[in-house]
Amino acid sequence: MASLPVVNQPPHRCGALLDHLSRRVRTRAESVLTPMNLRPRHLLTLTVLRDHGSSTQQALAATLGIDSTNLVGLLNDLEADNLVERRRSPEDRRRHVVELTDVGAKKLAKAEFALAAVEDEVLGGLTPDQREELYCLLQQATATTDVEACAGADEAGQTLVQSCVKGDVSAR
Repeated sequence: MASLPVVNQPPHRCGALLDHLSRRVRTRAESVLTPMNLRPRHLLTLTVLRDHGSSTQQALAATLGIDSTNLVGLLNDLEADNLVERRRSPEDRRRHVVELTDVGAKKLAKAEFALAAVEDEVLGGLTPDQREELYCLLQQATATTDVEACAGADEAGQTLVQSCVKGDVSAR
């Protein structure tokens, strides 16, 4: 039986591949974080506090995109292990300020080394240059989530976006 010709074949779609890859990373990440008594949401919270400094609980909930009630439980976990500290804000006694502790910074560094090994395993089929390219493209994709943001991209960035849409990531 002869195969039917493909008419108007759609362009390659990344969604299923990204989902598959993220599941592989997540599964491996959880296996290295669990012995450290960390979950991905703990790691994200510690990373935000390290990268942006202390924060009010309200601002931290907004940054993490979670309900403030859920944040309280998350911070309870982290505070129980002495990874973060909550204290009353000196400016407004009704607010709590959350800060990364030295213990938390050390545990975060240990977790990041373990996760680097996970990435090495999962992305082992890519060269260092390809991994850097993937990182840059993913950063760009997460930074430009709507048409208006894409329209505001500079000329070089727009060229890169157009090249990636065409499948030519070497245009960089």
